[in-house]
This record gives sequence, C-alpha cells and structure tokens, in this order.
Amino acid sequence: MSLKNRLSELEKCLKKFELCFELAWKTLKDFLTEEGILCRSPKSCLKEAFSMGLIQDEEEWLSIVEDRNLSAHTYDEALAEELYDRLPNHLKAMKDLVKTIKDFK
Repeated sequence: MSLKNRLSELEKCLKKFELCFELAWKTLKDFLTEEGILCRSPKSCLKEAFSMGLIQDEEEWLSIVEDRNLSAHTYDEALAEELYDRLPNHLKAMKDLVKTIKDFK
C-alpha cells in the first residue's frame, strides 16, 4: 500500500472512530436522561454509566475520550498510527456498551 493510500485509510478509520464515539456518548446521555440522570459532557456521562454498571472498564473509556480528543487534532502520522492501533480495544468497549444497554432492565 502506498503512503498516500495508507494515510487515507488512517484518516478514514479515525473519522469513523470519532463518529462512533459521538454516537456512543450521546446514546449514553439519552439513556441516562431516561433514567432520570442528567449529564452534559462525555466524561460526566461515562462516570454515571460506570457507577450504574453500564460500562465495566472505566480506564478504557477514559482512553477512548482522550484518543477522540487527540484524533480530532492529529496531523502527525506517527500519532495517527498509535491511535489506529488502539481502535480494536475501543471497538470492543463500544460493542460491550451496546449489548449492556440492550440488556439493561
């Protein structure tokens, strides 16, 4: 794969990650609001979700928040590669959240 194609692939994956993160925290916000809990930021929603048992790995989610913030302002190829390498763990956490919300009673 050429360098240009690799950078394009990284950019696409990181943009999709940013979108998934935005959807995840806003879904959490809506879910928590329905439960009578107000949260207005990703970190506050994640803390509430952790305290309710909706997310199991708070450190992973804090890493997701940090990586999302970094990815929005990343123009460094090496950093983009590092973020890309962490995406599988982030995807697992997001899938776990979807399952937990679906199963929540």
